[in-house]
Amino acid sequence: MGTPDILGDRQSGQDVRTQNVMACGAVANIVKSSLGPVGLDKMLVDDIGDVTITNDGATILKMLEVEHPAAKVLVELAELQDREVGDGTTSVVIIAAELLKRANDLVRNNIHPTSIISGYRLAMREACKYVEEKLAVKEPHYKFALVGTIAVEKLGKDSLLNCAKTSMSSKLIAGDSDFFGALVVDAVQAVKMTNARGEIRYPIKGINILKAHGKSARESYLLNGYALNTGRASQGMPLRVAPARIACLDFNLQKTKMQMGVQVLVSDPRELEKIRERLDVNVLFCALQSYMLKLSYSEVYAGDVIYFVEAGAIAVRRVRKEDMRHVAKATGATLVSTFADMEGEESFEASLLGYADEVVEERISDDDVILIKGAKTTSAVSLILRGANDYMLDEMERALHDALSIVKRTLESNTVVAGGGAVEAALSGYLECLATTLGSREQLAIAEFAEALLIIPKVLAVNAAKDATDLVSKLRAYHTIAQTNADKKHLSSMGLDLLKGTVRNNLEAGVIEPAMSKVKIIQFATEAAITILRIDDMIKLVKDESQNEED
Repeated sequence: MGTPDILGDRQSGQDVRTQNVMACGAVANIVKSSLGPVGLDKMLVDDIGDVTITNDGATILKMLEVEHPAAKVLVELAELQDREVGDGTTSVVIIAAELLKRANDLVRNNIHPTSIISGYRLAMREACKYVEEKLAVKEPHYKFALVGTIAVEKLGKDSLLNCAKTSMSSKLIAGDSDFFGALVVDAVQAVKMTNARGEIRYPIKGINILKAHGKSARESYLLNGYALNTGRASQGMPLRVAPARIACLDFNLQKTKMQMGVQVLVSDPRELEKIRERLDVNVLFCALQSYMLKLSYSEVYAGDVIYFVEAGAIAVRRVRKEDMRHVAKATGATLVSTFADMEGEESFEASLLGYADEVVEERISDDDVILIKGAKTTSAVSLILRGANDYMLDEMERALHDALSIVKRTLESNTVVAGGGAVEAALSGYLECLATTLGSREQLAIAEFAEALLIIPKVLAVNAAKDATDLVSKLRAYHTIAQTNADKKHLSSMGLDLLKGTVRNNLEAGVIEPAMSKVKIIQFATEAAITILRIDDMIKLVKDESQNEED
């Protein structure tokens, strides 16, 4: 019997693999030139003409409409890295594409994909172990940051500042990295909290970033309090309420219309007063027993505003869902979606309220913002960014998001490694030595894995308009000495200085990254490369025309 007919195109074997590798290579080439402190930016124009200027790998790939199924894996890979670590999105895509390219060459030389996959997995495990045991520095030669007599964290503030500056070095705000680095470190330390299990956490979602046109980037600042980008619902409301009780309501306060044209006619004026007492707004005020409060609503209508003005409360309308959740979390409030209770009546429990020291309306640039200060459960802060235009503000926000994530990861993991290609060069030398000790087929795959990691220092050097071959050779020589001579261990943090085109000790120069970031890059890139390498058959189904005609 012959094989059944497939309604579609089928490709199998080497053709598919080559096609997948080419597609992934094309995606990696797009972001390649944006890697490093001297990387270039990309201008992306979408279908309605909106312009985005960025060199953040995840943003570039998100905006590209990638059709090829294998290349989509790389786009998802960049998003995963962005979610998990926050930075290193460009590196992870470049390493994954290079691993694929080298694996494809091995398959062409008659080495089975399964052998390559097991070799890659072994190399990944060994590389991660080596980073954590040998390259990661738990307490660099930095001063402790002291509050009273207690160290703020194992790593000093200097190292956090350097991590933030390293993350920003490839971004638009690299020139002002000292200023923004301090801003980021202060913001992350301001939201420090201890969870139920006693672990110290830094929920950076509690840091709200507001963008305001005008002034220079250096006039950005940190505000103590969660800022809502909306003003009061009415000018008659007070500008400040302290202490504040906060109700978060996620429904309309508008009087509901009766169904099917039903009308209510009131003949006795005293009955009208009873109806008014049952209005949503009054239910709320009766429950609160005339406390001063501030309310976050999805909608507040003109007829209801008068009640708030009379009660001396601030009401805010059309608050974003995301902001509502953050306010509720910070103040200990509960989001309420209806007043209806089990008895069919309408009520509002005081336990659903959140608390804050003060709620105040301030003017920033041309906009009114509501600030919630001294929240009950977690402290919330806001970064107010100033800049010339939207493109600049958007790129500043992306850069700060990456830096905030990196500082958070550094604080939570407490280990750092040298940047500037140091880790990749050290791993390359270590894995090459490891490959020669194996007598199995995996030897070739591990040797190729080691070679593939050098793509990072090579691309960094090329982007800096330096001689990549020369710099990478010097770098490898240093790391080989560090791994063979016990008294030269300090050379393991040698990395590239891309401005001068030399090799230097990046740990001393303050070019550092959290060790976790490097470990995740290696893990994610390897997993993505293996996923694509396993594919040896691709069937593209076409629509069955005959079925459509029958319909």
